[in-house]
Amino acid sequence: MTFEYFLPQNGSLKNIHLNIFDSSLKEQGFSFRTPLRIHEDQWDKNKQRPINIYLKKDKKINAILDYLKVRITEYVKERLQQRKTISQRGLSKEVHKICIEKTRSYNENSLLHYMKHYINSRKEIICHSTYKRYLVFYRLIKRFEGFIMKRLNVENINSDFINDFIIFGQNEEYSENTIYRSIHFVKTILNFAERRGIKTRVRELEIRREKQQKTVVTISEEEILKIKNTEVPEELQPSKDWLLISCYTGQRFSDFMQFNIEDITKINERSCISFTQKKTQKKILLPLHPTVLNTIQRNGNSFPKIIDIQQYNEAIKEIARIAGLQESVKVRKRMGYRSIEIKTEKWKVISSHIGRRSFASNFYGKIPTPLLMQATGHSSEQMFLRYINPVDKERMLSLSTYFDKVYTERNIRNSHYNFL
Repeated sequence: MTFEYFLPQNGSLKNIHLNIFDSSLKEQGFSFRTPLRIHEDQWDKNKQRPINIYLKKDKKINAILDYLKVRITEYVKERLQQRKTISQRGLSKEVHKICIEKTRSYNENSLLHYMKHYINSRKEIICHSTYKRYLVFYRLIKRFEGFIMKRLNVENINSDFINDFIIFGQNEEYSENTIYRSIHFVKTILNFAERRGIKTRVRELEIRREKQQKTVVTISEEEILKIKNTEVPEELQPSKDWLLISCYTGQRFSDFMQFNIEDITKINERSCISFTQKKTQKKILLPLHPTVLNTIQRNGNSFPKIIDIQQYNEAIKEIARIAGLQESVKVRKRMGYRSIEIKTEKWKVISSHIGRRSFASNFYGKIPTPLLMQATGHSSEQMFLRYINPVDKERMLSLSTYFDKVYTERNIRNSHYNFL
């Protein structure tokens, strides 16, 4: 069955029209006017959907268009099995009913039903960012059902699902990370269904781990020193101080921006700060680096003034530019509705999380990893290592020094033997 969405010729705000073609139907073509309306300049003629499917109104329209494909395909299949006629009038009533439905129901064995059940069951025990990521997976599966024009049941998901979903993801220009993380989430849902007595084919699924993004932008110790020694306008000084604090505490913006002088305590004559991480609710006791203590002292024995995250992100980019952080780096940047890899100057991509990544990267290998993880609050080394910049210039220079040393010693030995 083929679905074709299009807009009529006349008017600016137009009803979306639908053509349906199928060789199994007596009348091989049907045409309908749906109650869904959109402006012509917001319609993608080639993809037959709204241009920006992430705007609230257009996201809703696109979801209905996908759902319509699934429901009409089911309706036609059911009528054919019952040997009932399929008429223009009957189809038109069905299209209109689906478009104006306020709520949608999913049968108890459907993948979407179990996804919704799983997400709701974990809502109170996961952080908000994880909850939002789960909803992204949920919406992706709804769009995928529109792509394949059928509902997915947990009992029937097999290797064909993986192949079809990869094709769908590539057509939509999603990154490999998004595609494979979505597939792994589906596998999680199948295991969830099995624990509730539903037999699935989850053990037949062979899924490689998603390709991790290897480029981690960090500020080296040398670059931090450049920032520290760079004079900046007075209005940028608080952001500069917070940037230095973040690079030597390894905390998220939501945590370090709430640091209070009253949270500092002395343990064996060493200054430490005690706080609870906002995201994980972990209690952290962190010894303060001399740079942090000097920054506090310079601010009149207090932390710098509080800054909102947007102002902070803009300020630290400008500080990095003034400090000359112009090294070319490869990063993924959001362009339109997708992220693509680009080359740009480092200062342009610095944001509030740079201090946390730099802390992990700069001290990795110099301080035992368990101690660093205790400071950052990471639960697993796998998660911690995602913050590490794999291109450590200082270590590469050290390795180069050893190469030179070995090479020189070998030449000295060889010249000695030749002399003899």
